[in-house]
Amino acid sequence: MTRIAFIGLGNMGGGMAANQAKAGREVMAFDLSAAALEKARGAGCTPAASVAEAVKTADAVITMLPAGPHVRQVYAEQVLPNAPKSALLIDCSTIDVESARAVAKQAKDQGFRFADAPVSGGTAAAEAGSLAFMVGCDEADFAAVEETIQPMSRATIRAGDHGAGQAAKICNNMVLGISMIGVCEAFALAEKLGLDGERFFEIASKSSGQCWSLTSYCPWPGPVPTAPSNRGYEGGFATAMMLKDLKLAQEAAAKAGAATPLGSTAEGLYALFDRLGGGGKDFSAILELLRGKAPAA
Repeated sequence: MTRIAFIGLGNMGGGMAANQAKAGREVMAFDLSAAALEKARGAGCTPAASVAEAVKTADAVITMLPAGPHVRQVYAEQVLPNAPKSALLIDCSTIDVESARAVAKQAKDQGFRFADAPVSGGTAAAEAGSLAFMVGCDEADFAAVEETIQPMSRATIRAGDHGAGQAAKICNNMVLGISMIGVCEAFALAEKLGLDGERFFEIASKSSGQCWSLTSYCPWPGPVPTAPSNRGYEGGFATAMMLKDLKLAQEAAAKAGAATPLGSTAEGLYALFDRLGGGGKDFSAILELLRGKAPAA
């Protein structure tokens, strides 16, 4: 049986670890939250008392952590000193490219195989095992990475060498953040012009305005039953997380000397919405800001 150490059982990691267990794998799970550990136990995982305990006999280590500093610290202080050298290390966190490359180098220098493999799809896809993975790794390691994350994935694509997965993720999410604002602006304008929102959706979804933010994740309640807009913008992909990804994109753009004016504007709008109390709402709730409404409590 494949032994998986899963570190980080938050909104995304909990569902991902559960799918590893559903696939018949032995999952040793760790999180700082006792409640998250109990939920993981209920999903078929075995709670570990520490990262060191979780990784000590692992065939593969999967991490899903909040930010670059957490990834650097957990790998340097807990994973690398305690995991078997044969273990495949896969970080699914969304972090800066520089941190991903630094951890990869440290891991490889110590004889480990390492991949950065951030995900797209949100909490629903994490629970359903239908995430898209963007992988940065040595080409020779990709088949093993793909096999390890298969229970959590609907699509796994090698973006390139170490750090390329993170580069793909922040570029992809910059597109998503910008396009959602455009869709929300259009709905807000349609409303002001007296055009029914559902009728606008019917037209735009069959016209040149069609995009994922409109037809799969519609911010206007009604047209797409599974969208967070039908749940008071609860669940999904939090505004605070979108803001984090846009900040990463802007930091990367500054270092690379790339012009991203729409990305910068999008970051500013999500930052405003976050300051107004919308950080916990799905990012499509920025429609409410553009309609002149305060975030719902």
